[in-house]
Amino acid sequence: MTCPSLARCRPTVADFFGDVSHARHLRRGMTQAQARLRRDDVFAQFARFVLVGGATTALYGVLYISLGVVGYLTAHLTATVASSILANELHRRLTFRAEERVTWLNAQVEAGGVALLGLLATSAALGWLNTSVGSAHVLLQITLVATVTAAIGLMRFVALRWLFRPTGLPAAR
Repeated sequence: MTCPSLARCRPTVADFFGDVSHARHLRRGMTQAQARLRRDDVFAQFARFVLVGGATTALYGVLYISLGVVGYLTAHLTATVASSILANELHRRLTFRAEERVTWLNAQVEAGGVALLGLLATSAALGWLNTSVGSAHVLLQITLVATVTAAIGLMRFVALRWLFRPTGLPAAR
């Protein structure tokens, strides 16, 4: 302590929270990151795509674990359908900002068709895991689904970017 007595030396904000300029720098960085995510270029769309995908994959995991008592396949199908419907809507509104161009139903049909490939791939992977390992731990099952989903997600990003592009514009490069 640099002050011989707290009675003679009043503590400052920096004494309790450290250098305040660091907080300002962090806040400025967050503001810049938010501004970058609000753009409509490929990088910003992909970043939003990953954020939405991460959030809906977390929802998938919660549903899958919650529904595990009904069997892995039923839990997987139910969790996939619920998380895909939410993901399709969030991608339509947030990732690609296509709510003015694409209706909810069209988004579900178009993006749902793309998600069907993911459902088939993840179902096959889960089936393979459960027949080759027997009763695999739930975290291994979720990790497998997340890995396959990430690979399918890259293809899905390209497909959705093409499906949800503004009318009259050329397809994304």
